[in-house]
Amino acid sequence: MKFIRRYGWIFLLIIVGIGLYVVKAQDQEAAVQITSYPQQEESVKEETKIDMKVDVKGEVVKPGVYTVNKAMRVHDVVEMAGGMTPNADMTSVNLAQKVQDEMVIIILSKLPENGTEVHQADKKLSLNQATLEELQSLDGIGLSKANAIIQYREEHGPFIQVDDLLKVTGIGAKTLERFKEKVRVP
Repeated sequence: MKFIRRYGWIFLLIIVGIGLYVVKAQDQEAAVQITSYPQQEESVKEETKIDMKVDVKGEVVKPGVYTVNKAMRVHDVVEMAGGMTPNADMTSVNLAQKVQDEMVIIILSKLPENGTEVHQADKKLSLNQATLEELQSLDGIGLSKANAIIQYREEHGPFIQVDDLLKVTGIGAKTLERFKEKVRVP
């Protein structure tokens, strides 16, 4: 008993000290968690803040140039442009495609021009949306070149102009001339 009376306060101080240490360690851990979450959120915000310009044309309510960010899809930009008109051909564009800077989005009309003739652009194959089979229907394009076109557009984004096909391995000027009038971009 004498021992506890004499040295009890030391044990009490040790226990209180350990308790304070544990509480402080938990507070520091919580502070780390609290400060790390906003940093991660801020880096996500930084990515989406990158402004790009996209040109929207054709059968939309408000055609024009819109400022977008890289997290957006074609659907989002079409909505910014007031949506499609009743004459819009929804199959003329990939609404799920991610937007890119300087992209041109053209929503074609499903109505024939002049009431009788179908618009020439409607007959052309879209290089940015064509399937493997559709690409193989072009004169001079077999399975390997069609795969090369699809791989190129997946790695480098959509074609900006038809002549960009010359950047695809296996397609030269002579091959392109064979089908150039049958394809379009977008």
